[in-house]
Amino acid sequence: MGTLRRFSAVLLLLPLGRLPAAETDMQDFLTSQLTGSRATPAKEPQLDPKRIINQSSSFLKDREPEMSAEEYALYDKMVALLDANADLAVQLLESMMKEKATPSPAFEFILGNAYYNAGKIDKAEAHYRSAVNRFPTFIRAWNNLGVLYYSAGKYADAIPCFSKSIVLGDRDPMTFGLVGYSLEKEEDYVSAELAFMQAIGGDPANTDWKEGLLRICIQMKQDARAEALVKKLIKDHPREPRYWLMHANILLSVGRKFDAMVVLEAAAGLGAAGPDELTLLGDLYAEQGLAGEAHAAYGRLLKISPEVGERRLLNYAQMLISSRKLTEAASVLDGIAPKLSADGRIPHLQARADLQMALKHWPEARKELDALLTLAPFNGRALLTVGRSYVSEGNEERAALAFQAALQAADGKYTANLELANLELRSRHYGKSVEYLEQALSLERTAPVEDYLARIKTLVVNNDASSP
Repeated sequence: MGTLRRFSAVLLLLPLGRLPAAETDMQDFLTSQLTGSRATPAKEPQLDPKRIINQSSSFLKDREPEMSAEEYALYDKMVALLDANADLAVQLLESMMKEKATPSPAFEFILGNAYYNAGKIDKAEAHYRSAVNRFPTFIRAWNNLGVLYYSAGKYADAIPCFSKSIVLGDRDPMTFGLVGYSLEKEEDYVSAELAFMQAIGGDPANTDWKEGLLRICIQMKQDARAEALVKKLIKDHPREPRYWLMHANILLSVGRKFDAMVVLEAAAGLGAAGPDELTLLGDLYAEQGLAGEAHAAYGRLLKISPEVGERRLLNYAQMLISSRKLTEAASVLDGIAPKLSADGRIPHLQARADLQMALKHWPEARKELDALLTLAPFNGRALLTVGRSYVSEGNEERAALAFQAALQAADGKYTANLELANLELRSRHYGKSVEYLEQALSLERTAPVEDYLARIKTLVVNNDASSP
């Protein structure tokens, strides 16, 4: 029997799972948050396709096909109507064209514009395509076809159209910028870089093209060049939060965390830090163990984005508890209490209970949990914490009742089965322990629990063999 007792003692030291939801390893959590914060989504250039298409309605007679005299007379009557009432213009043009022979490429171009303004994209595409097929050097028809594809997100189709327009002599920075963005979306970063540089050369004040080039530098890991670009953007637009965040992300990508914190603090000092910037700043401080600074950053976040700030502070309090920084955790929880939202009450009570558990103040922990369970009677995490508080006090009977209640909660059933298995093992009720472990495994199969079950089954066999 002595051997069985020693074996049981070893088994009781095995971890049987962790509380759900808030018990998150601080380093893992922060690593995931910081990694996620580094993403720099592409900002699509601001484009008014109708403006581009409408502005293209006049002709470049020295480089483009001409209309017949009859078509020009018709165009002259309809040109004002195309912009004012595209649907009516399309109807009139269609009725007038029924009795005509095949229209010239120039008139097909005008028809494409009219159909585009009327929202009939398929017909617009057909007329633009017919115009360039019949007159391959028709610059603006190629350009408008590219705009049509670009607006529809068909970047692979837009690229050859814009490229043809450029080859034919189009030097508009907008065309270079749009082909650059399309190439970026197709992950042709080298070509995109050249296009964005051409766009910037023609329109140095355009931030869309500078941001495009910046993204390319980041993708190609040209860190020094990327930092120089983003510093220029910040100098020109110091109140734009995204640029500060992009600068911090560039610094983080090369391991310069302290410099990233300095940049984000500067943004906060200028009032240019939004929720994303303050969240990242708080996470960096937390990762570095700077509790006061992290608390202050999350506090700023709370002021400008109460929902995000509250959630972040509650998560941070839980991380401090897990790291045994209990005084700092108490300060965070006390500071957030006066402005707590309805959604924050339950996680706040749970965090306060966890803090009392860490301090080994079992009755105080249950007081917080009683308040929580009044709001949410079937909160599995709270019921599990109640049970563990009784286990810590040695009151296994009450602990079992709490764990039994947690079995009824979806978020507590798995861990409650493990806890009950542990209690039964303490009492040497090996068969009951096996039943609870099998219930747990029916919910989630894990190798440690399967191994644990196999070892307890050995105890059952040995116990039966030793019985008279």
